[in-house]
Amino acid sequence: MTPPTTTESAPRWLTDEQQEIWLTYLRGVHQLDDYLDRHLRPFGLSLAEYEIFVALSASDLWRMRMSDLAEAVHQSRSRLTHTVARLEKAGYVERIACPSDRRGVWAQLTSTGFELLEKAAPSHVASVRHALVDAVDPDDFRALGRVFGAVLAVEDEDLEARRAG
Repeated sequence: MTPPTTTESAPRWLTDEQQEIWLTYLRGVHQLDDYLDRHLRPFGLSLAEYEIFVALSASDLWRMRMSDLAEAVHQSRSRLTHTVARLEKAGYVERIACPSDRRGVWAQLTSTGFELLEKAAPSHVASVRHALVDAVDPDDFRALGRVFGAVLAVEDEDLEARRAG
């Protein structure tokens, strides 16, 4: 997100409580990501790869334009291209030229990729439940959904410019 510009001479520093919550959030996100990633390793997947599998499996015909997939999984196009190339080499994903746009490329989950997703999903869901869902009070979990709904609603001028351009 692009930081807002300010005409104030001094920045609005975080309070001690806000700073503590912010740092706890950062540590928690890293710990959760590491935990989930570690529990996908027995399946030969990273958390980023699993997210690609999930996005593709939820789309029509298990395929998405690479640009849409990059946005859906919050990866740069370059990073996604490298990741999809690895998944394609392993037989989990294939890239297909878009017939209506010769410059467009789709990533499509193969049946082998879907089978791996089906094997990994129960373990992943158990990990998510253990490390997050069951670890917090249900009201706090719902609050987390509201918090990140608000975060996602904050305008990102860079993203809007990329979409327009």
